[in-house]
Amino acid sequence: MMLKRPLRSRCHHRFDLTDGLSMTLRDQTMLAPRISVARLTPILFSVTLFGSALLLFAVQPMFAKMVLPRLGGSPSVWSVAMVFFQAALLVGYAYAHLLVRTLSLTQGAFVHLGLLAAAAFTLPIGIADGFVAPPSDSVGLWVIALFAASIGLPFVVLSASAPLLQSWFATSGDTQARNPYVLYAASNLGSFAALLAYPFVIESTLTLRSQAWVWSVGFAVLALLVAAAAMRVARGSALQPAADTASADRATWRDRLSWIALAAIPAGLVIAVTAYISTDVAAAPLLWVLPLASYLLTFVAVFRDRPWFRHDRVALVTPFLIIAFIIVRVVADHRLLLVTIGTNLLVLFVLAMLCHGEVYRRRPGSARLTEFYLWTSLGGVIGGIFAGLLAPHLFNTTYEYPVLAVAALLALPGAFSRTTPDFLRRMWPAFAVAILALAQHFLIDLRLGAEAVVPFYVVLILLCGWMLLQRRDAARFAALAAVAFIIIGKWQPGLNVIETVRSFFGVHQVVETVDRQHRILYHGTTIHGAERVRDADGARITGRPEPISYFYRGGPYSEAIEATRDAARGFKSVAVVGLGAGSLACHRREGEAWTFFEIDPEVVRLARDPSMFRFLSSCAPTAPIVLGDARLTLAASPQTFDLIVLDAFTSDAIPTHLLTREAFRSYLNHLSPSGAIIAHISNRHMDLASVIAAVGAPEGLVTFIKADENAKQFHIDYRAPARLTVLARSAADLGALPATVGWGKQEVDVKVPAWTDDYSDIIGAIMRKKFAAEAHTGG
Repeated sequence: MMLKRPLRSRCHHRFDLTDGLSMTLRDQTMLAPRISVARLTPILFSVTLFGSALLLFAVQPMFAKMVLPRLGGSPSVWSVAMVFFQAALLVGYAYAHLLVRTLSLTQGAFVHLGLLAAAAFTLPIGIADGFVAPPSDSVGLWVIALFAASIGLPFVVLSASAPLLQSWFATSGDTQARNPYVLYAASNLGSFAALLAYPFVIESTLTLRSQAWVWSVGFAVLALLVAAAAMRVARGSALQPAADTASADRATWRDRLSWIALAAIPAGLVIAVTAYISTDVAAAPLLWVLPLASYLLTFVAVFRDRPWFRHDRVALVTPFLIIAFIIVRVVADHRLLLVTIGTNLLVLFVLAMLCHGEVYRRRPGSARLTEFYLWTSLGGVIGGIFAGLLAPHLFNTTYEYPVLAVAALLALPGAFSRTTPDFLRRMWPAFAVAILALAQHFLIDLRLGAEAVVPFYVVLILLCGWMLLQRRDAARFAALAAVAFIIIGKWQPGLNVIETVRSFFGVHQVVETVDRQHRILYHGTTIHGAERVRDADGARITGRPEPISYFYRGGPYSEAIEATRDAARGFKSVAVVGLGAGSLACHRREGEAWTFFEIDPEVVRLARDPSMFRFLSSCAPTAPIVLGDARLTLAASPQTFDLIVLDAFTSDAIPTHLLTREAFRSYLNHLSPSGAIIAHISNRHMDLASVIAAVGAPEGLVTFIKADENAKQFHIDYRAPARLTVLARSAADLGALPATVGWGKQEVDVKVPAWTDDYSDIIGAIMRKKFAAEAHTGG
């Protein structure tokens, strides 16, 4: 019995183990998919958020490029377009907040998937029916209606993805769901990817029609991912309306205002830095990508459990960086472009990280997540409107940059830790110097020139030392930084600035040289005309002014105009796209009707003012100037021209819609049978000659080109080297020009496709210029 009992016991024990083992294996088999699915949940949500942001950022330049030929590049159009995108983003965030607060997750998911399906019926992206041409009045409302009807629904639904999916993830029960804000990094990585992919990959490889179809496929894939995310969360969540769980985490109006302010400052700062770099530092294509990329990366760096840089360390290094930035703004010039651009990008990155780090630190619990994003989105809209729409009207140069930089310094710890009177007392240096600067501006014509260099540097060094001592007092440090920026703004050594004006298209300065003999019109760092106003003895020049800069007698412009005039046996009418200082007017002869087409009203005002430049008043006082985008205004003109001059490409931010086959067909419709087209393609970064030839060849045009090798001493004779192409239906229409020294036929490169309204390749033009320069120098 004793032997059998253990045997029975062992036998029974063995049976239990086997049964338990089989149960364990079965449980593991059933549990394994759940474990793998649970591990995939953060990846699923990250990929979905990445894809939604990628599509959202890609559709903006894509659709803007679609409507450019139809609307032109007038400031009112693009101001309205920017307001639409910002407002639609805000609407999307408000929709997400309403969905989470009023419906259960399952109900909200059905509503959102229904809207995604409805948006799919509007695809592929394209201009909605009924929007053929803008009306003569109420254009702003028409543009908003165009954008809303064409991309409004998909844009709003996509913009809701970031807050909505983060809110869903918070209810998923995943181990990482305690902090759903980290998924915002994936969303901004998608924005960053689209920012780089569109100009560098998508635009140069796909036509707009192909882009629209690829985008539509991406939208369908995203809808499937959103459905998968909703199903995954619905399985494991309590499915309670968010409003029921939010009562324990109330947000005060002070919290909301801080979210708005901390989001508005960097949103405005990225626009301000972009304007400053492209206006005052360097006019380079695609330079706007770098500030926006830095701005987006700060979200990736900060919205995470373990940020790239600790917030207290960012706050610690900020004062030292600002002092270095102040010094660089004074010492560095256009010969130190990399230092200047690099410093500005670093300042933007650190200040944006400071603000975004503070807003992340103040984030509410997940129950208030969508509300948090709603208010920060409102802050982004406010910052964008201030820097993008209001600043060009409030300031005559990029003053919004230092204003926003000082505002960002107030996000340093302790800036508002004391009473309001005490805060104002610590800010007194800024108030005092600002009042003095305003008084000087309106009452005294005082300029700090080269003679004040030593006193200026002494004041700057002392001020920087004071800032260094006050770096732990955030309010006082911000006040001293404001003082430094005001003083720097007043210091313009070696320049006699006659007038500084600002429009939607940038900052224009009329400057006299040190010897007061020449007056120059600058658009940012690009020269748009020059005139000799005094003799060497200081006597003012009277009579008909002589064209200089690109337009000097004997240069490519002069040769092209004279040769085509002789071939046509005189011009009846000439169209000039791009006014500048009006230099070309003095190539006009009596009896010729010249018409100028200019998009910037400030340029028109300066060129027409004889106290600034006398080209128009002396050489073509009655010449009409048609204001607006030349693609539209020239197409609407009832005239036929013997010569069309395209002088709108000398800046490094070229209007591509003026260089397409469709644009040239429009020009040819207004060109006399034996007429010619002159295109000024001087450009530091892009090869446009091959583009011009590729566009002209299908229209039956021959192209001749000359690159000026004679004008190499601008600061002595104020002659600038022009690179010019001339196109005509026949070489005979160019007279003696093809045989003139320096002129040669521009052959069509089969590897360079013609630009159309459906396709253009800025990157290819940049790369051809770079490789040609390296080959020329043997690099």
